[in-house]
Amino acid sequence: MSRLLRAAVNSWKGFVAAARSEAAFRQELALLIMAVPLAIVVATGPWKRLALVGVVLMVLLVELLNTAIEKLADQLTTAESPGIGRIKDMGSAAALVAMVIAGLVWITAVAERLWG
Repeated sequence: MSRLLRAAVNSWKGFVAAARSEAAFRQELALLIMAVPLAIVVATGPWKRLALVGVVLMVLLVELLNTAIEKLADQLTTAESPGIGRIKDMGSAAALVAMVIAGLVWITAVAERLWG
């Protein structure tokens, strides 16, 4: 049980660190806060609501991983490095793909609600 508690505390520390240091993560948290009540209005069933909130959580997940990659890369070197630059760009691209998926899911749900 103490291992589980330590893991939860470490996870919370990581969450707080990301919220304090990353503007994008804070913006995505704000979107999550808005997404929960909006999902209730937009979606007609529990699975659709879960999907709408889930894709926003997926964006947060990818942003956390991207942030971790960037922070690790910065610990390795702060010097200009084309290889590390590409790695950071790939993490950023992953975050963009997650946002596109979330956007498409939300657009589809809203369109279905309005015209379905």
